[in-house]
Parts: sequence; structure tokens; C-alpha cells
Amino acid sequence: MESKKKTPIFLHILFILIALSTILPLLLVIIVSITDEHTIQVNGYSFFPEKISFEAYRYLFLDSGTVLRAYGVSIYVTIVGTVVGLLMCALLAYPISRRDFPAHNKLAFYVFFTMLFNGGLVPWYLVFTKILHMKDSLWGLIIPGLLLNGFYVLIMRTFFSTSIPTPIIESAYMDGAGEFRIFFQIVLRLSSPVLATIGLFYTIGYWNDWFNSLVYLSNPKLYSLQYMLNRILLNIQFLVQNTRNNHAAEQMSAMPTETVRMAMAVVGVGPIILAYPFFQNYFVKGLTVGAVKG
Repeated sequence: MESKKKTPIFLHILFILIALSTILPLLLVIIVSITDEHTIQVNGYSFFPEKISFEAYRYLFLDSGTVLRAYGVSIYVTIVGTVVGLLMCALLAYPISRRDFPAHNKLAFYVFFTMLFNGGLVPWYLVFTKILHMKDSLWGLIIPGLLLNGFYVLIMRTFFSTSIPTPIIESAYMDGAGEFRIFFQIVLRLSSPVLATIGLFYTIGYWNDWFNSLVYLSNPKLYSLQYMLNRILLNIQFLVQNTRNNHAAEQMSAMPTETVRMAMAVVGVGPIILAYPFFQNYFVKGLTVGAVKG
């Protein structure tokens, strides 16, 4: 009996330590972002800073219109990309999950093949810019490399084949329902765990993406938040390292380089932290049920 009581206590302590190991670094980033730059240079990072300063956020939002516009671009791209990507994944995963679909094995292999090989960066760029004309377009942030992921399709296919009872589909056929009605009114409604899981993957992928902005955009008004923050950081580092004038060098050395870096992390990760609790109830169930069997 004593050993049985000790086991839950040990597990509680273990999970508390794991939770702290994930929460404390985030808390440190937030604290450092509101710490005075000179204090960090003298004392290093600390959970209890000697002097509080919001200079990093003030510097980051000097041009608040640009930051808010980048926020809007990232929010729009994330929402549209997640919704369209989920729909396309489901529309591809459902047919290859059906044993009565003649080409389901060949199509599943084709999806798997795309996970192993790709055409490379140059053909990838030429197709989307010269043929599909996505240069300086928001579609250039949504479609290339992000919209349809073979791994997500296979997870969703496995969920459909293992968690959607076949008798329900057969009963719907007997009642006169067509394929589209079965898919949208029955299959999708029973697939909320895997949809929420893949939706979270899509949300994180689109929100954190900066590479498509680097490759496809030259118009600053279309920059995503992550790419804009990355450019700000690179500009600060360039100015600090290449300033020759002594007076200017003193001013550059006073710039909040370390605190700006942390403030950028806080600004960039904030919406994802707020969105995660809405997916949490379905996340573990959808991921495990959809990935147990192949």
C-alpha cells in the first residue's frame, strides 16, 4: 500500500519538474525583455532584475503601424492557410482511407513519396514565381511548402481508417446520402480530435514561417511578423558591428540588443500561447489515435 501511495506522489513531482522546465525559460524570456540593457550587460540574465525597463518594446514599436500590419498579415495567412490546408488534407486523406477506393494504395504511396524527395529550391522557386505567379502575393506565403503536407495527410488517413466506423458510412449510403454529404456531415464531425491536432500543426507552421517571405516577397507591406522581426534584429546587429563613428558607436552600444531579442520572442510567441489551450483537449487524443496504426 505504501509503495502504491508513493508512486502517484513521485509522478506528481516528476510532472511538476517537467512543467517548470518548460515554464521557467519562457518566464525568463519575459523578464529579460523588460530588464534594463545595461543591467543585463553587467549582471547577465536574472529572474530578479535590478532595474525594469520597457525600452526594448518602445524600440520595437517605434513604427507601430508596420508591426501591426505585419501582425495582420501573419494572422490572415495563418487563418486562411490553416482552414484551406485542413480542408485539402481531409479531402485527400479520406479517399485513400477507403478500402473500396481502387487507387487508394497508389495514391497513399504517392503522398509518402513526396515526403522523401523534392525537386530542390531552384525548381521550387521557378514554379511558384514564373508559372504560378506568386511573387509579391499573399498566396506566396500560404501555398509553397506549407499548404499540403504528406505527413499530415497520412496521420489524417490513419485516423479516418481506424476511428470512423464503416457501418456508419454504409448506413448513410442506404439512406441515400452521397459522398460529399457523408464526408462533410458525418466524417468531419467525427474527426474533431485529428482536425484540431493537424490544425495546431498548421497554425504553428504558418505563424512561425519567415522563409516564404524571404524568398517570395520584396514588398515590405506584405512581410509576415516573423520575417519583419528577423529583419529588425539583423539591422540592429549590422549597425552595432559596422558603426565607425565614435559618437554613433556609443549610441549604438546603448541600443537594447539583448532585450529586443527577448521582446521579439515574446511578441512572436504570444498568439500561439493564447491559441494552444483551445486545442489542448483534442491534441493528445488526435495525435495518438491518428498515429497508432499505419
